[in-house]
Amino acid sequence: MTRCPTGGLHVTRTGIASAYVAGMSDELSIGVQGDPVRTSDWSALARRVEELGFDRLFVADHPGTGAAPFVALAAAAAVTERLELGSYVVNAGAWEPLALASQVATLDLVSAGRAVLGIGAGHTPAEWRMRGVPYPGASERVERMIELLDATRRLLHGEEVTLAGGHLTLQGARLAQPRPVRQPVPLTVGGNGRRVLRVAAERADVVGLAGLGRTLADGRTHEVRWAPEQISASIEHVHATAEEAGRTPQLEALVQHVEITTDAEAAAAALTQRIPGLTVEQVLAAPFVWVGTADRIAEQLRGYRDRWGITRYVVRADVLDAAHAVHAALASSAP
Repeated sequence: MTRCPTGGLHVTRTGIASAYVAGMSDELSIGVQGDPVRTSDWSALARRVEELGFDRLFVADHPGTGAAPFVALAAAAAVTERLELGSYVVNAGAWEPLALASQVATLDLVSAGRAVLGIGAGHTPAEWRMRGVPYPGASERVERMIELLDATRRLLHGEEVTLAGGHLTLQGARLAQPRPVRQPVPLTVGGNGRRVLRVAAERADVVGLAGLGRTLADGRTHEVRWAPEQISASIEHVHATAEEAGRTPQLEALVQHVEITTDAEAAAAALTQRIPGLTVEQVLAAPFVWVGTADRIAEQLRGYRDRWGITRYVVRADVLDAAHAVHAALASSAP
């Protein structure tokens, strides 16, 4: 199983979503999700991520088991100049709009316009129970996420917001100070359910593809949805929704495993022992797993771009060296 925290229909330049794909950038980029709690020197990691040429540094939001994302990101802002800095992703069930908007705007201010807001519906039951809140069903969690992201973006835009929603209430709320430097602050919506992906396609600048299914009994691990037909179905849903809305958000995959090796098949076979139900072929064809030589992985990423329109990836900091090898291979063999 993997921990959170991605035959069938192909999307090509001449496929059913060609108008959507044609509007997307061909450039491939890689961001890094770091964990300040498990990093001996967070500032040094932030500097190294930037020095190695990565584009973005993210922090997850897991109240009770992880660092406060915006505090960590502000610390990273102080020692970097170029990196975009964002939550990946905040648990919508644990935030109120004014507090979230204030955190994001403050980060954008202290980073000179480098903040990114990432939002998800919140999938970990313990993060609700610890606050004395019953774990809601998927529909209710998504509804709250929609209310949160819409209200937060309006506050960041400088609007006065009054809201009597099913989950959130605001009365004449306004973020007078601080004001974000960058307008609008980029929004990522991450997840894998069809409704979350629809919301992302309709509202977000970046659709974050987790490749994960339902939360399992331990409350932290998940089913994986890495079969090509599952990936194709999810991405075509995004493409079709975005095209209908007249939008072209970028697609970003959260990479669950990176391994530089000359024996990709053996590495994939080892993963299938840890993830029941997957085949070696599915592992080797999934954008959520990078196994093989750096050149082979770089070639695959270009293939995923052409097949599905995925141009952005997020890797975890514990595979930084391996990811840098892939980054270098992409740069050295760019078409």
